[in-house]
Amino acid sequence: MIKRLFLNDKFILGLILLNSVILFIGAYFPSQSDKYILTIIDNSITTLFILELIFKFKEFGFKGYFESNWNKLDFVLILLSIPALITFIFNLNIVDFSFLLVFRIMRVFKAFRFFKFIPNVGELVAGVQRALKASVFVFLGFAVYIFIIGVLSFYLFQNSGSEYFKNPMVSLYSTFKIFTVEGWFEIPEQIISGYSKTATFFTYLYFIFVVLTGGIFGLSIVNSIFVDAMVSDNNDELEKKIDNLDSKITEVLTKINNHET
Repeated sequence: MIKRLFLNDKFILGLILLNSVILFIGAYFPSQSDKYILTIIDNSITTLFILELIFKFKEFGFKGYFESNWNKLDFVLILLSIPALITFIFNLNIVDFSFLLVFRIMRVFKAFRFFKFIPNVGELVAGVQRALKASVFVFLGFAVYIFIIGVLSFYLFQNSGSEYFKNPMVSLYSTFKIFTVEGWFEIPEQIISGYSKTATFFTYLYFIFVVLTGGIFGLSIVNSIFVDAMVSDNNDELEKKIDNLDSKITEVLTKINNHET
């Protein structure tokens, strides 16, 4: 009975939803007693997930279990939640280790298991994989362009006193913000505060060029290629079948014509 319960996808889905709700509402209960109760529930669900993993290992075996990519994802997510369970059981919070916070945060990843229950999610994942393969060089080229513009902007505006270009890393992030059309007008306004009219003109011209090439044309091209590859079906096999069918129809028509003559 218990085994059948842990092999039931509806029961596991219910646990995942309950766990997600617990993680969400936990931020709204500031008192230590409320947090402690929610933490007990959260870690109890983690324990149930571990039991689910054990029952599935017994049912399908290690090899059979890992044949499914979703099971592989479940296994990784359960492993990520175990450190939070260990810190709770052994009360390791009394020790001032900053990495324990990371352990506690990793339990949130359990909610990712919900994706496997989304209808037709396999087709969605396949579409994303196909889009990534088709767009990998576009992404790489766009990343190189961000790097070039970011470094160039750093050397152009490092002495302007702007916080957006105080070092190359911050400059790369600021460039990415501009490419996403976020803060594209605030950043140049801060830079030109101490500039002459001529320098102000060329600064405006520079950022217009950056927004057009990166924010409008660049991101539009990346998005269009990614979306086009994602929504397109893999029709190679279908096209082969159509070609074979067309050739067979042609053969049949040829034989009919020969027979009539």
